[in-house]
This record gives sequence, structure tokens and C-alpha cells, in this order.
Amino acid sequence: MYHYGHLFRVLHCAISQSMTQALGQMELTSAQGRIMGYLARRKEPPCAKDIEEEFHLSHPTVSGLLSRLEKKNFIEFRPDERDGRCKRIFISPKGRDCHEIIYNTILENEKRIVHGFSQEEQAQFAELLTRAVRNMGSENHFHDEEEETNQ
Repeated sequence: MYHYGHLFRVLHCAISQSMTQALGQMELTSAQGRIMGYLARRKEPPCAKDIEEEFHLSHPTVSGLLSRLEKKNFIEFRPDERDGRCKRIFISPKGRDCHEIIYNTILENEKRIVHGFSQEEQAQFAELLTRAVRNMGSENHFHDEEEETNQ
């Protein structure tokens, strides 16, 4: 009998540890890293409300995350030209560099996960993982991964 949950947990912990190390070098938390990834993928700069909706976070939580990112010079706020009530969030050059490090860490982790797998095995692995996710009713989480893959 296999204990899939345990294997997934071990893999998740290894991936998280690698990402935490990369984020720690930039003095970012994992939540801040997710926000930076979201900002980097957006075609149009969002406002705080967009982040609240995307991540299902409260206004105070998002305000705190964005405030700390601004203090560390990863983002900057600019007024929306059409709606004075909204401040748009722009990623700074330092933030772009940060996203590049995060994205490269993700790519490196993915290479390590399938090291030694043939192309056919990689495709089968992705198919099996996708089916497992759908079996658990979590298919609504796929849009983020597809967006990152298409960068």
C-alpha cells in the first residue's frame, strides 16, 4: 500500500524549502512572493481590491502585505487615471528582478522533480497529477499554473 499523501507532503516540503531559501535571500515571505508573482503576470497593474479577490484575503491583510512590499521597494503605488479612488500597483525594477529569481527557482525545482524521467514519463506524470488533483476536487487551481507556464 502506498501512502500518497505522505509522498506529496515530502515533495511539497522540499519545494517549499527551496522557495523559502530563494525568498529569504530577498527578505520576502511566501505570501509576499505569491503577490509578486501575481503582479508580474498581470498585463495591467491591479489595485488592492483585485488582490483581495484573487487570493481571497481581507483588506487589512492585503494592505499589510502591500505596505511591506512598498517599504522594501518591490512595488510602488500610482493613482489610477480614470478612478481617483483606486491606486494601481506597479512592480518596481527591484520587484522585476525578484520575480525573475522566483520564476527561475520554480523552473529549477521542476527540473529537479522530473530529473531522470523520459519525455513520455514527464507527460504521464503530469497527466496523473492532474487527474489526482481533479479527483480531489481542486481543478479550479489550474489557472495560475497555466498562466505561469505560458510566460
